[in-house]
Amino acid sequence: MKTNKYQRRFYRDWVRAKDLYLTRITDKETDLEILTDKPLDESFLKERVRKYRLDIENYIAKDRRFLTALKPLEVELNAAAIVKEMSRAAKKANVGPMAAVAGAIAQFLGRDLLRRGYKEVIIENGGDIFMATLKNRQIRIYAGKSKLSNKLSLEIKAKDTPLGICTSSGTVGHSLSFGMADGAVILSKNTSLADAVATATANRINKKEDLKKTIAFTASIKGIRGAIIIFKKNLACWGNIELKK
Repeated sequence: MKTNKYQRRFYRDWVRAKDLYLTRITDKETDLEILTDKPLDESFLKERVRKYRLDIENYIAKDRRFLTALKPLEVELNAAAIVKEMSRAAKKANVGPMAAVAGAIAQFLGRDLLRRGYKEVIIENGGDIFMATLKNRQIRIYAGKSKLSNKLSLEIKAKDTPLGICTSSGTVGHSLSFGMADGAVILSKNTSLADAVATATANRINKKEDLKKTIAFTASIKGIRGAIIIFKKNLACWGNIELKK
């Protein structure tokens, strides 16, 4: 059983990007690891984190359903941009809007940094990644106790970025999942959408036979560029995916 207790993000110990500056920033539940091509303006980024968190918190104060809904939820026309983005992503994936929160924060912050003149920006927020890079990068896939865990790397081409790479699991971490996937990795130009669809994908996996129909579901969502699902020793892939051992 998974709980809400904080779990140390041990996978960060595996990060190897000596050509980039590494910064870690936390604000309440938001815990970010950020890699950039030049030293990070931490005061600017902390201000932006606080703004986006406050936008979400203020909307929840007006409509508690935004926090608890497990299905898509329409939001007010005057809602903050990040709230609208989460709502749109959730609607496409048929999940609640908070399923997109980590990806949305990473995406909005990543765009902010690109506008500030950063050329390389990688933001990891609890397994959800916004990446803009000038060189090809590899992301090792952690899938809990699966025999495939840490055996494969996802190759990300510089030309395909900015890109969202988001992961959900029914067996790793504390986030709510209705499935038993060891890992569902989703790629999209929209990190919020990748996050929401990763949740929806992981929710659908409870046995090996679920892989084929779940991949078909994920592939049907406009804006998704690729998907990887790991369930025990089984692997299913679709789309713009390049794996390396």
